Amino acid sequence: MSSFAPSSALLDRFTAIVGEKHATRDPVEIAPHLVENRGLYHGASPMLLKPGSVEEVSAILKLASETGTAIVPQTGNTGLVGGQTPREGGSDIILSLERMNRIRDIDPVGNTMIVDGGCILADVHKAAAEHGRMFPLSLGSEGSCRIAGNLSTNAGGTAVLAYGNMRQLCLGLEVVLPTGEIWNGLRRLKKDNTGYDLRDLFIGAEGTLGVITGAVLKLFPQPLGHQVAFAGLQSVDEALTLFKNASSLCGTALTGFELMPRIGIEFTARHIPGVRDPLETAYPWYVLIDISTSDSAETAERMMTTLLEQGYEAGLIQDATIASSEAQQKAIWHMRESMSDAQKPEGGSIKHDVSVPVAQVPQFMAEAEKAVIAALPGARICAFGHMGDGNIHYNISQPVGADKEEFIGRWHEMNKIVHGLVLQHGGSISAEHGIGQLKRDELASIRSDIEMDLMRRIKMAFDPAGIMNPGKVLRP
Repeated sequence: MSSFAPSSALLDRFTAIVGEKHATRDPVEIAPHLVENRGLYHGASPMLLKPGSVEEVSAILKLASETGTAIVPQTGNTGLVGGQTPREGGSDIILSLERMNRIRDIDPVGNTMIVDGGCILADVHKAAAEHGRMFPLSLGSEGSCRIAGNLSTNAGGTAVLAYGNMRQLCLGLEVVLPTGEIWNGLRRLKKDNTGYDLRDLFIGAEGTLGVITGAVLKLFPQPLGHQVAFAGLQSVDEALTLFKNASSLCGTALTGFELMPRIGIEFTARHIPGVRDPLETAYPWYVLIDISTSDSAETAERMMTTLLEQGYEAGLIQDATIASSEAQQKAIWHMRESMSDAQKPEGGSIKHDVSVPVAQVPQFMAEAEKAVIAALPGARICAFGHMGDGNIHYNISQPVGADKEEFIGRWHEMNKIVHGLVLQHGGSISAEHGIGQLKRDELASIRSDIEMDLMRRIKMAFDPAGIMNPGKVLRP
């Protein structure tokens, strides 16, 4: 694994590949690329490169492999586990894909789109909509995150329930290998059983095996009917029963089912401009229900009305409101998507991105709350997430009046408690954010020896020089 500081002469060689305009050694320009979104990781780098083509990326990686220079791929810098952050030693060169942001082609008949790896997710949404299509990945960071980063972390978001995560939303890739070789796997085929699926090796690899420079994305028809409702409930058990009812009634039309606690609503209403509590009475738990239908608006309206009526009759729902306009739909979703940011003004927050089998969500939530409060009295648990796929963002805000640094110092203690329960329930310690630096050592402790060995073999086969995003996912 490379750790030496590149010489000035070597930096000149990298500069020559992209041109003076697109290479910088200015600390001020590089600074925004050195800090992870939550401020947990701060790195250093002697240079930021912004290639404009696949060929330039190829030349950069070829030179890096020949000289043993560490390269950290970076797209929107929105990751939450330090996977995109260079190491502290100042030896890692940052390779940004922000200039490679073209929509290469859209096929509305075959429902596919070919894009550069540096395309911003919101721009992909817009381009698809212009052709009467939809790309369903939805994230709170969609205005700044980029497709290669979404793929490299196998991003999920709020629509996984109906459409799957990025692995399911991608048909083919274009990847520059650490050696500089270019693999063109931009195939539009939904059926292609010709050997190993190389695509799946790079999706979720967090830039440790190569640089994703292009992708074939799946598109879907725009829904003709869309309904969003917000309901108050007394317990997570009731939310699970309501989810089962919604799945049976709506099938694939159920495109979102989000679980939120009362404290999360209070945080967002307190700290996020324009957010207000949609219901007049406070309840311990809430669900956001999203239904999208392809045939008509009437079908979506009928499904939502029936679901809520059945929920009232069964005593599952205490109160609910249906958004009466697109603006109201967006406002309710904005409240949910702002929940993580709303914790920041409350002080320190210890976060967990975990998943458990859907049927075990209520038991996990009850056990985790009991264990966390026992270890840290006064802790404020803001656990919310994608009830429909078992992905819970189990976030713990510091007790009121506590010292922030002292609280954050208990990060690993809280991780051990929460992750221990997750594993007992057959879950995952990383549902959609990846491993990066944050969970690298923990990964090695929970996966079997053969799994870790296979991952190391793959890494060595693709990156024998050890230049690609060193120190991430796998221990050195």
